Amino acid sequence: QVQLVESGGGSVQAGDSLRLSCAASGPNFGNYAVGWFRQAPGKEREFVAAISPHGLSTNYANSADGRFTISRDNAKNTAFLQMRRMNSGDTAVYSCALGRGAEISKRAMFYNVWGQGTQVTVSS
Repeated sequence: QVQLVESGGGSVQAGDSLRLSCAASGPNFGNYAVGWFRQAPGKEREFVAAISPHGLSTNYANSADGRFTISRDNAKNTAFLQMRRMNSGDTAVYSCALGRGAEISKRAMFYNVWGQGTQVTVSS
């Protein structure tokens, strides 16, 4: 059973950058898509970004496109979310998720293993 652990969250100022990591334990990490989702207080969980198993394809939410970069290092069983030019709207708990297959979907139902999440707070 694969487990995911996020790290790298914290408190930053508007305009700053932050890089989140998602470490996977268990086999076959490189066979599955990885997605990042976030949930702000009082709001529904929303898609942020996803990457294909070999990192050749990515998918971004409009709010993340141009500011965030998703990547992965399959040799280290780790995925990353680099966030730049952050604003208060980025404040949320960020969770990574392992896909059921290779599809880089924006829909949570396409992911079946989730991390516990890491808090990101952006102060304006």
